[in-house]
Amino acid sequence: MKTFVICCMVLLCPVVMAQDTKSKKDAGQSTFLTVVENGTVFYVDREEAISGKGWNAHASYKGVYLKHLILGADTGNKLSCHLVKVAPNCVLEEHIHDGKLELHEVIAGSGTCFLNGKAIVYQPGIIGVIPANTKHKVVAGKDGLYLLAKFTPALQ
Repeated sequence: MKTFVICCMVLLCPVVMAQDTKSKKDAGQSTFLTVVENGTVFYVDREEAISGKGWNAHASYKGVYLKHLILGADTGNKLSCHLVKVAPNCVLEEHIHDGKLELHEVIAGSGTCFLNGKAIVYQPGIIGVIPANTKHKVVAGKDGLYLLAKFTPALQ
C-alpha cells in the first residue's frame, strides 16, 4: 500500500491578478491592508478584533506606529506579531533585537530595508528574514509602508 502526502499552501493575502494600470494594482494592495486591519485574531479561549486595537507611536522613531496584534503574554513569550506603519519618507533607524529573529511581511506601500548593510527593496509580497542580533534599518517610500513584523521569541 502506498501512502501519499498532499501539501497545500494557504496564501495569507488575496492573489492580485496582473493589472493594466498602477491604480488597480494599488487598490489590490490597499484591499489586503484593509482586510488585515478589519480581521480577527483567534486564540483557543477567545478572539480579538484587530480594528479594536489602537495604534501606538513608536517610542524612538518619529512617524512609526505599531498595532500589537499578538503579544508575548499570549504565546508564552514564544511569538509576537505587530502591524507596523511607517509614514511616508520616515525611517526606522538602524537597530538590533537582542536574541530575537524578526520576520517582515510587506503588505502595502514601499521602501527599503537595509539588512546588515545590504539594501532590499520592500514592496508587497516581499518577506524579509532578519536574524537575531543583526543590524537593520527600514526607510519608507513616498507612499509609506505597512509591515507585519513577527518576533521569536516575542518582543516585550
